[in-house]
Amino acid sequence: MIKIILKPRRDESLRRFHPWVFSGAIAQIQGSPAEGDLVSVISAEGEQLAIGHYQIGSIAVRVLSFNGDPTDPAYWNNAISRALEARIAVGLYNPSSTAECPLAACDQREPGDNMGADPAKTSCPAECSLAACDQREPGGVTGVEPPSKVTETTTSCFRLVHGEGDGLPGLIIDWYDGVCVMQAHSVGMFRAKKQICEALKTVFGERLKAVYDKSSGTAPFKAGLELVDGYLWKSEGFDAPELAVLENSNKFLVNWVEGQKTGFFLDQRDNRALVGKYAAGRNVLNLFCYTGGFSIYAMNNGAAHVDSVDSSAKAMALVQKNMELNGADPQKYTNYCEDAIEFLGKTEPGKYDLMIVDPPAFAKHRGALKNALRAYQRLNAAAISKVASGGLVFTFSCSQVVDKISFAELVFSAAAQTGRSVRIIDRLCQGSDHPVSIYHPEGEYLKGLLLYVE
Repeated sequence: MIKIILKPRRDESLRRFHPWVFSGAIAQIQGSPAEGDLVSVISAEGEQLAIGHYQIGSIAVRVLSFNGDPTDPAYWNNAISRALEARIAVGLYNPSSTAECPLAACDQREPGDNMGADPAKTSCPAECSLAACDQREPGGVTGVEPPSKVTETTTSCFRLVHGEGDGLPGLIIDWYDGVCVMQAHSVGMFRAKKQICEALKTVFGERLKAVYDKSSGTAPFKAGLELVDGYLWKSEGFDAPELAVLENSNKFLVNWVEGQKTGFFLDQRDNRALVGKYAAGRNVLNLFCYTGGFSIYAMNNGAAHVDSVDSSAKAMALVQKNMELNGADPQKYTNYCEDAIEFLGKTEPGKYDLMIVDPPAFAKHRGALKNALRAYQRLNAAAISKVASGGLVFTFSCSQVVDKISFAELVFSAAAQTGRSVRIIDRLCQGSDHPVSIYHPEGEYLKGLLLYVE
């Protein structure tokens, strides 16, 4: 395996399990790695520290393992299983119990092993299915009891793999009632997509309906890859470009072929539930609504009226379908295919007493940060100035380069600009299926505030 030799005293971050090796920390490369190759990262003193995918750019290596071997045939099965176990632990997946070998009771595992152990030691036969096993402890791979409220009649969609947060940098996988939609953000993950697909088939067994690769917009386009979206695998008879899924008993159509990202913004699940908590009897404005996630929660929880605004005609068509799917009263909602900022500018002050301001990322890199902060400030000032007295504003930023302190400061500046009394009722973040590694705080990308405006 090609070796990446670090400069002296440039190994501190790796010893603290940060999953990136920056190009400036490299003293020497022994060999000629192609982008996406597995490489071994070695300290200046000759100690192996990690194995990861090599890539061209400021982040030179994305670490897959600090103590295991990603070339082990069981690596991907174990990695996907570990990610699923975390979702079982927080009640997002309720595994069946109908087949054979569990990872928790596999006789090929060393005594005392668990899903957090060395991946090279947690091997299990290829036929072992986490989703289908009658030998396992009730409730989970390692005896974790999922909450009794979790059934497939309440939530059938979640993020299965969240990059660095699940120890798999460059990989996103979302689960939509049996359909796994994958996005590779690195060449290494793109090249491993067939192995990942096989691991998904092994882990989920018969509950898996299809695996769809949607990496054309995320994988590095300069790497010369054949970036064509399509199915990596489909079960016999499956041929659907979209499915109706459930999230906290709310119904949503998800189109992974034509929709943004993987088809739905799963990271706002908990914040949508919070909107539902406060929506009863209120006039709601959902700006940048996409397919109407916040709008559906508001309608299903007794909002007096909901207005949804987005500039995408395709998104607004799905908002309408989602409203109909949930049996919403047409007299209680209106959909506007308009620019959200322009719509807010002409909104009559006091018309709405609950607003959701959830724009796309205004800054995708640090070079755009200054302009993004100004844009967020103007948008929040407009919302705060227009909301009714005693109203609530849910405001968000999904720009990773805008940290939560900067976001709070810009909302403070926006509030001061309006001269209104504003209180922070709650601080918001991404859902539990979008975990943040404690060693990689950069993974906390979604931040939000719930404001009470007098």
